[in-house]
Amino acid sequence: MDTIDIKVGTRVEHPRYGEGIIAKISLGAYDVFFEDGGKMEIPKTSTNLTILESPEEGRGEAVTARDLRRAISSVLDEYGSLPAEVELGSKWIGGKIVLHPASDTLQPKEIPMETFFKKIVMVRDRLRVLEQNINSSATLNDEEKVHIQQYITRAYGSLTTFNVLFSEKEDYFKGSGKK
Repeated sequence: MDTIDIKVGTRVEHPRYGEGIIAKISLGAYDVFFEDGGKMEIPKTSTNLTILESPEEGRGEAVTARDLRRAISSVLDEYGSLPAEVELGSKWIGGKIVLHPASDTLQPKEIPMETFFKKIVMVRDRLRVLEQNINSSATLNDEEKVHIQQYITRAYGSLTTFNVLFSEKEDYFKGSGKK
């Protein structure tokens, strides 16, 4: 690939990652946002990139930073990488979790409810991303995907106890018992 033709906003194709847009050019690499693979750094010495469209071709204008942000946000949202806005139930706001050890000689541990809730939501979001990565994996066969997916479903089921913390039912954890 001829590096002279490469500019930010150039549409390229990679045999493994598919189509993408060059977002940044550094001394030795291109930062490319791929539709199916997210952000990847591709060395300038790579022969795997094919130019599909330069910014001045097609639309007659360069891709703006706003266009790029919108595209990146769309990809991240599609693949579950953007944290969803999840609200703590109003009765828990300002509350705390207190863990009392069995021994009276040890101090109890207090955790603000908001901190605990954020951790629970992060676990849920990471399980969702893991689930999406498994489902889109090219190296796992369908049987392996189903097998691993069952563990994720069981993990969701184990976390249903924490559903009382969520403000909205659509944010609840759901195990295999609920559809």
